[in-house]
Amino acid sequence: MLIYEYKLDGTKFQYAAIDEAIRIVQFIRNKCLRLWMDDHATRNDLQLYCAVLAKEHPFVFSLNSQARQASADRTWSAIVRFYDNCKQKKPGKKGYPRFQKDNRSVEYKQTGWKLDPDGKHITFTDGCGIGRVRLIGCRDLATRPIPAIMRVRLIRHADGYYAQFCIQVQRRVEHVPTGKQVGIDVGLKVFYTDSEGNTVENPRHYRKAEKRLKRLQRHLSRKQKKSKNRKKARQAVAYAHLKVQRQREDFAGKQANALVSSHDLIAFEDLQIRNMVRNRHLATSIHDAGWGQFLLWVKYYAAMHTIPVIAVAPHYTSQACSACGTLVKKTLSVRTHVCTGCGVVLDRDHNAALNILQKALSTVGHTATDASLSA
Repeated sequence: MLIYEYKLDGTKFQYAAIDEAIRIVQFIRNKCLRLWMDDHATRNDLQLYCAVLAKEHPFVFSLNSQARQASADRTWSAIVRFYDNCKQKKPGKKGYPRFQKDNRSVEYKQTGWKLDPDGKHITFTDGCGIGRVRLIGCRDLATRPIPAIMRVRLIRHADGYYAQFCIQVQRRVEHVPTGKQVGIDVGLKVFYTDSEGNTVENPRHYRKAEKRLKRLQRHLSRKQKKSKNRKKARQAVAYAHLKVQRQREDFAGKQANALVSSHDLIAFEDLQIRNMVRNRHLATSIHDAGWGQFLLWVKYYAAMHTIPVIAVAPHYTSQACSACGTLVKKTLSVRTHVCTGCGVVLDRDHNAALNILQKALSTVGHTATDASLSA
């Protein structure tokens, strides 16, 4: 599945119509959630309830029928996720579905929209009154068959309105074998260190923008509630956070692509980031690093290149010596590994990356690795 995103160039009236469609989606979702809470409704019940809401409320009827069903599907996805977390006995909160108060998107399926032959304009044909808007982007939609476009989402960001096209396609990249296998150890001092001793600096996007974010937040707190100035200040804070988010996503994607393109096997620690951020001294820095997002991109590009990515248990990767296996206890402040058994001296993260790679190779074996590479 590919997602192409375009910025929308429309009028104030069209933006107001998009906001109205988003509010309708939020209304349907909250109504469906209330039905599930009161009557333990099933997925089919929520789908049928959309038609009932459309008859009872004329503004709901103005939204495309499949967009109404997509809103019910979102509600059911939240319910199923809650049930799964309960069945799996997930520690902590189970994610009980909550009512939305600030929805930002509406999703159309196969109907309710029409793409122009040039691929640069889209027309929404339901009763919300959005009409024909121009798409600003570099991707060419004119060459994409309409059946391949599974979804069209309209999203409100801090810097404007966007359209996302979800396209059903199989992406494959012919991987050029390099004969290199690598283990990576993510960290806070540097973003990650690989088993060859190479490091990638941690960009610290949030930390660099933190001073400006605090200043904007102070300006927001001083504004009178429900005033236009407060709305403008809130918009400025949202845009600053959006910029940091995009910087982090761009960095993670580029680093993951470079890592996958230059190696035939990648091993990493299977970290429980959810538990690690409970440390209030390190939580902000861990979130700022974006390890989870980076590893998701690594898995995505590895699937495209058809190379194996192996998650290993993180136990003793920093304490064990990569040369002889001797356990050398050290605190987080000790950044150099000095083995008391064989005398090897390595950077702490380099030693951990070597252990991660060794664990991965011992798990899959050379035969399985070769078979995966040739697949």
